Amino acid sequence: MQYLYDANKRMMETTDNIKNAGLKITPQRKAVYEAMMELRHATVEDIINHVQSKDGGITVSTIYRILDSFCKANLLSLVFHPDTEKCYYDITVAEHHHVFEGKQISDYMDSGLTELIRKYLKEHDFASVDIDKVQVQITINNPMSNSKK
Repeated sequence: MQYLYDANKRMMETTDNIKNAGLKITPQRKAVYEAMMELRHATVEDIINHVQSKDGGITVSTIYRILDSFCKANLLSLVFHPDTEKCYYDITVAEHHHVFEGKQISDYMDSGLTELIRKYLKEHDFASVDIDKVQVQITINNPMSNSKK
């Protein structure tokens, strides 16, 4: 029973998020957003494979268009991975940081760090306008983790 509740809750969250972003609800958009909810951080290839494994009728061009519209609507953002040199779509659009370890990307939520950076930049006259977003990328050098090499 809990599994059914979780699936229904996720489907409602998907629908609500797409609708709240001002986009029309379509089965294709729902499929792409649900894939991102599962994957969290993913390359376009990962997303295409995930979506098409569940619905082979959704074309690659449709997935690209949906990803672009989701980024413009602030449902997704892009993150560049310094080790793999690939862009990853990120479902977490709230201000946060990233930890890179090998091919893995993890979200790091730390409002204290964010505020410390904002304060430092303000004190050092970094910008004459308000800073929209602070994102720190932390790369962990772990010889045991997978890398692109």
